[in-house]
Amino acid sequence: MNSRIVFCGLFLFLLCSQTGLVAKERKTLTLDETIHYAREYSASALIARHTFLTAYWRYRSYRAEFLPSLRLEGQVPSFSRRLTRYQLSDGSYKYIRENANTFTGALSLTQRIGFTGTSIFLRSTAERHDLFGDRRTTDYVTTPVQVGLEHDFFALNSLKWKKKIEPKRYQEAQRIYLQTMEEVAQDATTHFFDLLLAQQNLAIARLNRANADTLYHIAKGRFNIGTIAENDLLQMELNLLNATNAENDGEVSLQNAQFQLITFLGLNDDYEWELIAPFPYQGDTLTFRQILDFAHQNNPTPLRLEIENTESEKNVAEAQSQRGFQANLRASYGLTQQAQQFPDAYRSPLDQQGVSLQIVVPILDWGQGSGRVKMARSLQELTRVRSQKALHSFEQQIFLEVMRYNRQPQLILLASKADTIAQNRFNIAKQRFLIGKISVLDLDKAQVDRDDARIRYLEAVRTSWLTYYKLRALTLVDPRNASPLPIDIETLLH
Repeated sequence: MNSRIVFCGLFLFLLCSQTGLVAKERKTLTLDETIHYAREYSASALIARHTFLTAYWRYRSYRAEFLPSLRLEGQVPSFSRRLTRYQLSDGSYKYIRENANTFTGALSLTQRIGFTGTSIFLRSTAERHDLFGDRRTTDYVTTPVQVGLEHDFFALNSLKWKKKIEPKRYQEAQRIYLQTMEEVAQDATTHFFDLLLAQQNLAIARLNRANADTLYHIAKGRFNIGTIAENDLLQMELNLLNATNAENDGEVSLQNAQFQLITFLGLNDDYEWELIAPFPYQGDTLTFRQILDFAHQNNPTPLRLEIENTESEKNVAEAQSQRGFQANLRASYGLTQQAQQFPDAYRSPLDQQGVSLQIVVPILDWGQGSGRVKMARSLQELTRVRSQKALHSFEQQIFLEVMRYNRQPQLILLASKADTIAQNRFNIAKQRFLIGKISVLDLDKAQVDRDDARIRYLEAVRTSWLTYYKLRALTLVDPRNASPLPIDIETLLH
């Protein structure tokens, strides 16, 4: 008997779960928790994190260009079996069959000097040459040590310009990451209040349907005794139908808003999330000059404009270097030796020197070099003008956001008063309708005003938090205490 009861209970549970009749477990969610989940698990946060890591490793690669590089190179083997032509002393040629193999190896240490663009190298090489056939021989040629340098006198010094640009790029990447995190907080706030408003609208719709049902039954009784007209009765019935439809629409909107929120945050769909409405954000009044200074110091936009101007200067310098006289110097000094035994190739080495100077003198290029320089200068001026315009728009945006931020306390106060007044007015209107002092239309108007006032208050609360995070994104400073937003690079790397 007990086994039958257990089996029936299990069967009913499975049936209800398949048909959606089992209620989901409720869990509460605050705005702070929502923002925390968004910064940790949302797709936008993950994209921002890996975008920053890309910039971080690019910066590490740039730093490595100023450090010595050690390379081991080799050619093992280099075999050839062919006919080779040799010219004899009488001017004729003789073809002989070459059957040889060569092994080479080199260990080189290179250091680039960023200030001048010069490359200094230290190299050690060894070569083994095997000749096959009737006269089989083996020779070794070594260069135990060779030191030298390479320098382009008039070429663009790429390391010099990278030193001006790459640290700023890395700093920009840090600021962009922090800014993106604040934008993620804004998106999370938007989704949070979308669901909160959906819950509020559904609660209002259910309350209105219950009120409409009660008032409709009261109206039917009053119509039967002739105290109200049929038109008022029909209006009350229509209100009940509309309230029922609004409740159904509210349930659909609630499910959609909850799906959007849990998808954005990566939360578990097995729970029914019940939001806890936050208090409005309250902060001290800010001055435009203070916020503008923070924005100029921390926002990535001014830094990005500075980088663009520096890159335009680099393009002009590169065009000028490609137009004129060019000279490349290569000089080296080292020791070398040859022997038939490998250890002997390192005994009593002979010195060797090498110097080469390669020059390029443009004579006629039909104005290509001059045209590239003029184009680069024109683009430089265009970049400068666009930067000034973008900076002006940026400062104007800061001014508007500061105005919105300082107006929030007053807007919250007005919305709160309007909500309280509308609620009291509806309660009074409902009582007056029940005793026949006002019409159905007056009651409907009071109900609409009550609902609108409640929604406008929640919208004002949402705007207060969005304005707060928008100002954080623009300045990368917390307006509450004027402290810079932190970034933990070590945590991002793990």
